[in-house]
Amino acid sequence: MKIAIVEDDINMRKSLEIAMSSYDEYEIKTFKNAKDALKSLDDSFDLVITDINMPGMDGLEFVKELGGRYEVVIMTGNATLQRAIESIHLGVKDFLLKPFEIDTLIKAIQRESKIKQKTKNKKITSTEKNDDFYATSPALQRSLKIAKKAAATDASVLLLGESGVGKEVFAKYIHKNSSRAKKPFIAINMAAIPENLLESELFGYVKGAFTDAHKDKAGLFEEADGGTLFLDEIGEMPYHLQAKLLRALQEKEIRRVGSQKNIKINVRVISATNANLDEKIKNGEFRGDLYYRLNTIPVKIPPLRERKEEILDIAKKAVETASKKYGLKIKDFDDEAKDILLSYSWPGNIRELLSVIERALILSEDEKISSDDLFLESKGLQKENKIEEMEKNLIKEVLEENDKDIKKSAKILGMSEDILKQKIEKYRL
Repeated sequence: MKIAIVEDDINMRKSLEIAMSSYDEYEIKTFKNAKDALKSLDDSFDLVITDINMPGMDGLEFVKELGGRYEVVIMTGNATLQRAIESIHLGVKDFLLKPFEIDTLIKAIQRESKIKQKTKNKKITSTEKNDDFYATSPALQRSLKIAKKAAATDASVLLLGESGVGKEVFAKYIHKNSSRAKKPFIAINMAAIPENLLESELFGYVKGAFTDAHKDKAGLFEEADGGTLFLDEIGEMPYHLQAKLLRALQEKEIRRVGSQKNIKINVRVISATNANLDEKIKNGEFRGDLYYRLNTIPVKIPPLRERKEEILDIAKKAVETASKKYGLKIKDFDDEAKDILLSYSWPGNIRELLSVIERALILSEDEKISSDDLFLESKGLQKENKIEEMEKNLIKEVLEENDKDIKKSAKILGMSEDILKQKIEKYRL
């Protein structure tokens, strides 16, 4: 769950950030005023926690600007009945009085999360509840919503996301939910085919086109006729072939290698990349006109670290699959293993998660899969480093705002001067 905290008081802001860092299910982003928050808030955020009394735009004005796009928790040290009523009228369901315990805030967040979950579940269709997706995270739900709208059309779709996020799964989802579902779904990875073979693989060839062309052969465009052709790693397509692909998309016809005859095709193209195509266009490695043709509907697939709610479900499903594959007993994870699965950053995304789970099940010798079976970086070390980094930044910021006045800074930070000096030395400030 991604949460924005808007608080002008630096001590309060940093304290909340540090306290919340121990909760792996929450990703926290802090802002010192409402205007900064409005510039950065996007669809990836689920909840906004804001102070009321802030310079410039106050909390209630800020909530009005949000326009109901997010669940909101308001906190204040100067509560009035009038302001509480105004908050309720704006749709705010939680109003916290400072000072409050972190547990009180967590309970408010959990309440908002349950409300959001109920609303979201009403929107999940039976199509979205399939074995391909664990669509429990708002981030994936947004991508699925766009994909489903795209499926109802024949528009070209460009799937964007890191390696391993499930771009081919999304492509199949779009195909299965389209009018082409009963026709072929053909996939090709541009990076996996040698450059000298890629043209004939896509467009086919006629007998005698080259030395080994002993008979005519249809390409993937013809094989996918009436259905969907998925072009994975489109950013790796050789530049000289991009013009031929563009023509196929524009004219809806292809020409086999060595032939003078055009063949009409009826193919829906979905492409995918983890590369920065804008950068490739600037460097002359990718055609801008082809990019615009492929990018009619872009779908950004969030990485697994932004879909924490799905990790344990995917892991359990992976255990079931691996147990059938190897004839092993289905096992659950112990609590520490679950914590590590949720805290790990998963740079390889779902592909990495599936590999880790399969290996863990094979190696596990106990009733449950343990943290040792996962062979992942210690969660405790990660968390300790994160908290120390936050503390260092807080001390640095307070010192700078108070002209390095130790006495004044120590008072603001709520620690003795001796302790502050020790931490300054520790963090080399």
